[in-house]
Amino acid sequence: MGEAPAFIIDDLQTGFLNGFDLKSQGCATATVIGNKAYLIGGVNDEPTLSLGVHIFDQTRGELVSPLVLGTKPTPCKGHSAVLLNEDRILMIKRGSVPDDCIWFLEVDTQFVREQRKILGTEVVAWSKGVRGNADKPVVISGPSGVGKGTLISMLMKEFPSMFGFSVSHTTRAPRGMEKDGVHYHFTERSAMEREIEDGKFLEFAAVHGNLYGTSVEAVEVVADAGKRCILDIDVQGARSVKASSLDAMFIFVCPPSMEELEKRLRARGTETEEQVQKRLRNAQTEIEQGKSSGIFDHILYNDNLEECYESLKKLLGLDGNITTSPKASPKGVEFPMDLAISKIDQKIIIKCGSPDLKTTSNLIVLDLSSLKGGAPGRTRGLDFYAIESFSNGLNGFNQLS
Repeated sequence: MGEAPAFIIDDLQTGFLNGFDLKSQGCATATVIGNKAYLIGGVNDEPTLSLGVHIFDQTRGELVSPLVLGTKPTPCKGHSAVLLNEDRILMIKRGSVPDDCIWFLEVDTQFVREQRKILGTEVVAWSKGVRGNADKPVVISGPSGVGKGTLISMLMKEFPSMFGFSVSHTTRAPRGMEKDGVHYHFTERSAMEREIEDGKFLEFAAVHGNLYGTSVEAVEVVADAGKRCILDIDVQGARSVKASSLDAMFIFVCPPSMEELEKRLRARGTETEEQVQKRLRNAQTEIEQGKSSGIFDHILYNDNLEECYESLKKLLGLDGNITTSPKASPKGVEFPMDLAISKIDQKIIIKCGSPDLKTTSNLIVLDLSSLKGGAPGRTRGLDFYAIESFSNGLNGFNQLS
């Protein structure tokens, strides 16, 4: 808790309109939802241009510092904020680079409610807004020796520009020629444990005393590059991803029989008899879970490699006429320092220049009707377009949309 600047306290005690109203001075904005005012910007001793978040509880007259999850926006020259609904606030960073202009502060989404319950404290979460959508990531699981690695390699070889792997995190030290950010994100155990606690990992596991895991950000980076992310993880990891906020396709690869799987494992000649038996026991458990757990959307049987690969391509929509170049990564819009915003239904009207919305031809519409995803990753589906000038105020907007 803390003490808010006098101008914010005065405004809050005067009261806001509930739903859409904006109070701001300098780089601070306050948006009211119920009996709470969410303050974004510099308060107390924070830098003037920072985007810290505080909550003023009007009932108790107290300022609360919530736990802020997600990737936080970098400082900016100024910002505007508008309430979208009862669970999130839209923030526009002024004078920022095109792909860093739109952010969402989630205050009561499902993810925030879950984290609030787990952590037992007040929680908010940032999510970057991204124009356009991305293909669903693909989770591929299967027992050791089933051939899933070979299937993925065939897919990457035929369509190198369409797919990408997320780079996993680990707390072990790099080996040989391994490079940070290429083979793994090498990190300290305390840092990874903290990020796991903050909900930033889709799945993780302890292996031989070290942590390994897939972060939300690692998957989002692949999508930002215009590629479809492939995750090669075990059944337990797939279960964790299924329970997360990630909307993915889940595919399980089965051997035609346990006898055939044992034959393939022995043919590799890379394991001792004890290791083979352990892998077979694990495989039996994984196959049972893969078929009956309800985690997986599709099950492939790798009896014939070429036929199984064709089935995999069909599931991914790659069996017809396709474009092998990656999707262009949509960019945002750069907003100047001088702007005014208003909201009509699921559209935000952004006036660049004079705050008089009625007399300008420089208007941009931000369409929010197709939003997907959210914290702790990205909020995708933004759409921008310009509209003609109008002189009849906001009533003319419906005719222009």
